[in-house]
Amino acid sequence: MTVERNIQVAVDNYGWWLASRASGIAALVFLTLSVFLGLMMASKVMRRPTVRRWATAVHEQSSLAAIFAITVHGVTLIADPWLKPGVTGILIPFTMDYRPIYTGIGTIAGILAIFLGLSFYARRDIGSKLWRNLHRATVIVYAMAIIHTLGAGTDASALWMKSWLLITTPPIVLLFIYRVVHGVRSARTKSAKPVRTERGHEVATAGKGA
Repeated sequence: MTVERNIQVAVDNYGWWLASRASGIAALVFLTLSVFLGLMMASKVMRRPTVRRWATAVHEQSSLAAIFAITVHGVTLIADPWLKPGVTGILIPFTMDYRPIYTGIGTIAGILAIFLGLSFYARRDIGSKLWRNLHRATVIVYAMAIIHTLGAGTDASALWMKSWLLITTPPIVLLFIYRVVHGVRSARTKSAKPVRTERGHEVATAGKGA
C-alpha cells in the first residue's frame, strides 16, 4: 500500500506537470518541422514535384500535430497543482504568476500558431493572397516559441535542448533570410520588366526600389 500510495502522490503532484512538459516539447518539435518545410517550399529549394508533394503533406500534418500538442500543453497546465494558472492564466497573456513575460509570449505564440495553422483550411474563403501574407507570420510565432522555451521552459538549460536549438534554429534563420532576399529580388525583377511603347520599342520600367 505504501508503494501504491507513493506512486499515487507522485502522479497527483507531478503527472500534469510531466504531461504539460512533454506536450510542450512535442509542440516545439512539430512547429520547428512545419516552419522548416514551409520555408523550404516558399524558397523554391524543393523543385521536384514528388518532393514538393511529400513536403506539403508533412508540412500540413506537422502543423496539425503542433496545434494538438499546443492545446494539450495548455490544458494540462491548467490542472498543474503547483502552477495553478487557471483558464485566465492560459488564455490571457502576461497574467500568469510564473515568469509572466515568457509565459505571456508563449500564450501569444500558441494562439497565433493555432490561428495560422487552421487558416490553411479557410484560404479559399479569405483569398490566397491574404492567406500567404498571414502565413508569413509563422516565422514570428517560431521565434516567440523559442523565447518562451528559453525563458519559461523547464528543459531550457538541458544539454539536449540546447543542442536541438543549435541544430535546428540556424537553418531556419538562413532559409528565412534567403526567402526575404529572393522575394525582394523577384519583386524588383517584375517591376523592371520591359514594356512595349507605341512604336514597338521595349523600355524597362523603373522599380520603386530604384
